[in-house]
Amino acid sequence: MDVETIMKKSLHLLLLALLTITLALPLAALADDAPAPTPDPSGASIGTAADIVGMSAGAPTREDLETLAEKEPLAAKVADAVGHNRISINIVWTLVCGFLVMFMQAGFALAETGFTRAKNAGHTMAMNFMVYGIGMLGYWICGFALQMGGVGGVASLGGAQVLANEVSINIGGNDFGLFGATGFFLSGVSYDAVVFTLFLFQMVFMDTTATIPTGTMAERWTFKSFVIYAFFISMFVYPLYANWVWGGGWLSTLGKYFALGHGTVDFAGSSVVHMTGGVAALAGGKILGPRLGKYREDGTPNALPGHHIPMAVTGCFILAFGWFGFNAGSSLAGTDLRIGVVAVNTMLASAAGAFSAMLYMWTFYGKPDISMIANGFLAGLVAITAPCAFVNSVSAVIIGAIAGVLLCASVFFVERTLKIDDPVGAISVHGVNGAFGLLSVGLFADGTYGDALNGVEGTVKGLFYGDGGQLMAQLIGICTNFVFVFLVMYVFFTVLNLIVPLRVKPEHELEGLDQHEVAVSAYPEFVLQKTHR
Repeated sequence: MDVETIMKKSLHLLLLALLTITLALPLAALADDAPAPTPDPSGASIGTAADIVGMSAGAPTREDLETLAEKEPLAAKVADAVGHNRISINIVWTLVCGFLVMFMQAGFALAETGFTRAKNAGHTMAMNFMVYGIGMLGYWICGFALQMGGVGGVASLGGAQVLANEVSINIGGNDFGLFGATGFFLSGVSYDAVVFTLFLFQMVFMDTTATIPTGTMAERWTFKSFVIYAFFISMFVYPLYANWVWGGGWLSTLGKYFALGHGTVDFAGSSVVHMTGGVAALAGGKILGPRLGKYREDGTPNALPGHHIPMAVTGCFILAFGWFGFNAGSSLAGTDLRIGVVAVNTMLASAAGAFSAMLYMWTFYGKPDISMIANGFLAGLVAITAPCAFVNSVSAVIIGAIAGVLLCASVFFVERTLKIDDPVGAISVHGVNGAFGLLSVGLFADGTYGDALNGVEGTVKGLFYGDGGQLMAQLIGICTNFVFVFLVMYVFFTVLNLIVPLRVKPEHELEGLDQHEVAVSAYPEFVLQKTHR
């Protein structure tokens, strides 16, 4: 090809490019006049029938969809396929998120063990391990039935309608649910695929609650009394309060019967899971008393440092990873596109909690304390757990930041004023910030999500967005949790202590609980041997 030919072809290409640009300019102007896309924070407008087209080989065409009325067999086939796939996606999502929450048990074990002393590491690990098995069995026996036995079905999972027996009392013509009565031993009508899915997801949530007091009561708690406790909280205490909020019980109906917002709203368990565990820990720690050497004669506290901070921090990261299942999974629907908002809010609140705790300790005590930073990280997660689906990112950061400061102030208040020895700060992380998380829904919920939740039309709005009734419902939930859980657990621990002593012998506590309570030493090479002259 000679030079002249090359130049002619180049000129033709240049003219074609100029022509294309010239024709595109008017189209671009028209595009500028088109309405700008608007955000869809709830995800309600994303995903239509058009998205079915071409989803797989043999899928219906657009023409098929446009003439469904004339092709009833195809319409039924498409509807069945779409419905089945939607429910399948939701069930898989719920199960996978449940698996993530189960893995949080490893995070709790590492965090609590790292924050306690080496001589008790095996004992602390044993409690964190066995609370999973014992709690699961107790929940299987009757806990699940009491919590979810009257829920009446879970629409996102396409079933569980067999769980329709809620024991209620009638006041003023309104039924106030107290506890469920279907699902004992997962037998009879509860032998159902959807019910079993729901059991797994709810069980791992319960187990988080049961684990929390093991941190507060670590290093001086007898293993025998711990076993009895694990059955009691999983079979009765947790399921009852959870029923009132999540199982169709009376707290969830405050909106329907008394126009208090949507009733007590707790998306993923700030109060149902964390506050319940924190309040139970408060009762147990009060009765059990402090570790030997924790307080001087004048009442001032001694520091009893944890033996493995890297282990504790690793545990906190594992907890944060599992928390995505905890919060986003509480949608019970992978097809609910709000899960992206939930996940990001969860991350932001944890970061803000760690950051504010760091600044607090740095400002008032001269140095950033990594143990308080790690607990501030968890505090942000606990606080965002209830409002994560109902708030925007700015509110999530504010909630997390407040949680980190609350954590630091509460730790010192519990230790110095209440004189309760809490080796891992569980009362402050879970109890105090669980209550704050529930309160946050009543303040920061922005009205972009939650339509028809608990049978109330409209979305969930807090006080800052015009609904003071929602705040009142949240306050009722907080007060109910504290009064019910503290009184029941305080009486339980008091009576149990008369039958099976809660506290180990002083000499065993001084030597360490590993060999005396669980017949193994976590660090046998470091065990001090008695010397004889």
